[in-house]
Amino acid sequence: MTIKSVLIALPLMLLGWVATLVLVGLLSDAAPAQVVLWPGVDFTADLATDIRVIGATSWSVTLESDQPALARKLYAAGAWLVLPAGLPGCLPLPAAPA
Repeated sequence: MTIKSVLIALPLMLLGWVATLVLVGLLSDAAPAQVVLWPGVDFTADLATDIRVIGATSWSVTLESDQPALARKLYAAGAWLVLPAGLPGCLPLPAAPA
């Protein structure tokens, strides 16, 4: 594998990973929360009352809701990129000891 092919493959892999996360957020409610990257200054001011902010940084805000289709609601509110938050990943977590 040459350096050129690595420089082509890595950005494509990153783009595919982000696209997969976006689709998971849009097509399922498996994630307990959603992360909005680069929200506007007044992004949270126009959100529905059932959407709660559970964390924020200077470049992201993490939100949760008991209602379905949270990612779609966030895109409708003006979010540019919404990713699922709190998913355990591909491997199941081990059961807690009783």
